[in-house]
Amino acid sequence: MEAPEQRTERPRTVVLTGGNAGIGRATAEELARRGDRVVLGCRNAASAESAVAELRRSTGSEHIEWRPLDLADLASVRRFAGSLADLDRIDVLVANAGLVLDHPQRTAQGVEATFGINHLGHYLLADLLAEQLLAAGRARIVIVASLAHAAAVGGIRWDGLERDGRYSTWRAYGESKLANILHAEALTRRFAGTGVVANSLHPGGVRTGFAKDGDTSGLTARLVELGSFALISPEEGARTPVFLATDEQAGRTSGRYWYRCRRSRVLGWTRRTGDVEELVRRSDELVARLG
Repeated sequence: MEAPEQRTERPRTVVLTGGNAGIGRATAEELARRGDRVVLGCRNAASAESAVAELRRSTGSEHIEWRPLDLADLASVRRFAGSLADLDRIDVLVANAGLVLDHPQRTAQGVEATFGINHLGHYLLADLLAEQLLAAGRARIVIVASLAHAAAVGGIRWDGLERDGRYSTWRAYGESKLANILHAEALTRRFAGTGVVANSLHPGGVRTGFAKDGDTSGLTARLVELGSFALISPEEGARTPVFLATDEQAGRTSGRYWYRCRRSRVLGWTRRTGDVEELVRRSDELVARLG
């Protein structure tokens, strides 16, 4: 990371999902070093406590904390958002947490789990925090997507979100990452003219615990292990989310997909006219009915 900018304005408040490991932790560390207050949303209490203690030691900042969040349960998302009511504003929301599953699972509300955790939980969270984002004046929403959206050939298969059927690990993951990209575009439309911007990004292939915490096994886990030698460090992977959370020009740009701190392109074979609107419609319907 480059040397942190010296700030004279009030410290910003950052809410980041995940953050106890990998890209999220590296992102939280760098933002805390730059003077931000960082609130992590984490599922595992022991891992979160350990991460917060180590982040405080490494950054010298006491303004790092965590609160319980399970993105697989919309009720937990609502409780997490409620726990943030003491924050008068949120300057940056980093939708970082995510997973890949090698067999079909369901969220607490019965939605296909990869889509539910990687997208729907974050969708609800951004909605619940809208007023605090608006209160910040020029807030930023940073959504960690992936080049893996390439696997969503022909776009998201909407009829598979609640139904059982043939399951493909990388297809499901790719669709959830495409949903992340479309979500940033949807938020750009929602917050147009308010000063709130939303962008998505591909962090690169990062050497983390991703896909190694028991959610994958067999061939999927082996492929991840074999490919790890070519991956970059979490600190390198955090460059683009940190850039989008801090760069002055990036703070004026919205609805874009980024890679290596530069604008990139969403792969054409994943795009269909009307998919942003359809994602909003489907997500709103699922949240209203299930959560």
